[in-house]
Amino acid sequence: MKTWIAGLAAVAIGIGGVALAADDGPFAKEIKARQGIMEYRAINIGVLAGMAKGDVEYNAEAAQKAADALVMSGEIDTSMLCPAGSDNSANPVSTASADMWSATSDVMAKNTDFVDAAKAMQTAASGGVDGVKAALGPLGASCGGCHKTNRIPSN
Repeated sequence: MKTWIAGLAAVAIGIGGVALAADDGPFAKEIKARQGIMEYRAINIGVLAGMAKGDVEYNAEAAQKAADALVMSGEIDTSMLCPAGSDNSANPVSTASADMWSATSDVMAKNTDFVDAAKAMQTAASGGVDGVKAALGPLGASCGGCHKTNRIPSN
């Protein structure tokens, strides 16, 4: 009997989860995955920025790990996460501008800029805090270059 009740509870929770997912709007999973990648990048950039600002003691291993993670995050195929129509106008949870999917969008070139800046950080990361400081500016600029044109500002 306890097993049956536990199973029924699991099914109820599962159905509730499906109902909640349906209420998240169109492309909810894709949007959450994209935002997760951005959060992952922010965490790793935060590690490097903390060292560059002197808020955290420089640690070559941690810096290298963060830089390696940034390169990886830029090289994964995210095409399944960016279907046309998964922008802010279709789902307000998204901060992506519809312009990202226009024929003149340079979002892929901006991703290449990010990967190049992340690779420069990857090269500099284990060489000391001065290298991290020097590579951080171009890395941040590559993020801003895309966000300024392809993201709806949050309040």
